[in-house]
Amino acid sequence: QVQLVESGGGLVQPGGSLRLSCAASGSITSIYAMAWYRQAPGKQRELVAAITSGAGTVYGNSVKGRFTISRDNAKNTVYLQMNSLKPEDTAVYYCNVKGISPAGADFLSWAQGTQVTVSS
Repeated sequence: QVQLVESGGGLVQPGGSLRLSCAASGSITSIYAMAWYRQAPGKQRELVAAITSGAGTVYGNSVKGRFTISRDNAKNTVYLQMNSLKPEDTAVYYCNVKGISPAGADFLSWAQGTQVTVSS
């Protein structure tokens, strides 16, 4: 089993910054990719950013230039630095990890989600 622990959500004013973290632990041999998704009330879950084991990145159009995803492979941890936050960034943010277990099986794990609220 793979466990994901998120931290860093909260309330911030428009224009402010937050940094989210997600640490993976458990039955992990290697991690292919780590990603952040978000879901606002009444909307579908959408990709915010993703990063591969080779540090290739992809961003959702609405966050390009404002958010930065990074990872610490030694700690199996992914980060999301969010700058210039807008009210429309308000959502529950979910960490997602894809990898391979010691048994040789692929896994896909989701974290429990952390609330980010951008409001004055």
